[in-house]
Amino acid sequence: MAVLVVTGTGTEVGKTVTTAVLARAALAAGRSVAVLKPAQTGVSGDERGDVDEVVRLAGGVTAVELARFPDPLAPATAARRAGLAPVGARETADAAAKLATDHDLVLVEGAGGLLVRFDAAGSTLADAARLLGAPVLLVASAGLGTLNTTALTAEALRARGVDLLGVVVGSWPGAPDLAARCNLADLPAVADAPLLGAVPEGAGAYEPVAFRAAAAGWVAPPLDGTWDATRFTAEQAPVRGSL
Repeated sequence: MAVLVVTGTGTEVGKTVTTAVLARAALAAGRSVAVLKPAQTGVSGDERGDVDEVVRLAGGVTAVELARFPDPLAPATAARRAGLAPVGARETADAAAKLATDHDLVLVEGAGGLLVRFDAAGSTLADAARLLGAPVLLVASAGLGTLNTTALTAEALRARGVDLLGVVVGSWPGAPDLAARCNLADLPAVADAPLLGAVPEGAGAYEPVAFRAAAAGWVAPPLDGTWDATRFTAEQAPVRGSL
């Protein structure tokens, strides 16, 4: 796997921290890593963006941002409002392919969900993944409502002939409720793809040294980690009549 596309079921589900986890786990396994953010929205000038956060947490990666737009909106809308050229699926795929020539792993982090529009033509992260022939990792929220958005995203990928590698819970709560606990079994079922990790809530606030030491324990072996989905799900399973 030279390129892995990281998307989410929506905004604020933990995509950037999960991308940092993936980067760190790969680095720890001895792989060279690049992180590509096609369109960073909601920042301008010298403000820190998502790739900067990945570098802070994971360290040692090549970080590339193709464009940034100041409004915290979908890339196509943010580019239009800024009067700037958008970054489409083709530009994203070309940049990722170039990075893949001299890196073992390229992580492409989208903005928002899978079908957020890059440009006026309606190209999306799913189109970039299809052009690359790259699998997609879906970052999902833990609690109520996540099954529907996960199933919809998985269905959209299948309709486009794009492989869904698996699902990672982007922010596993310290005190999970009944829905979150049950979702550990239900997420892979509705996605028809394996559960490949659970990142602890607040992991992005860890000191980098602690984050780097723990990251591989939050994702499964296909992502260069040691996390065990069967064991984690069994440990978190609700006892009948509890909660």
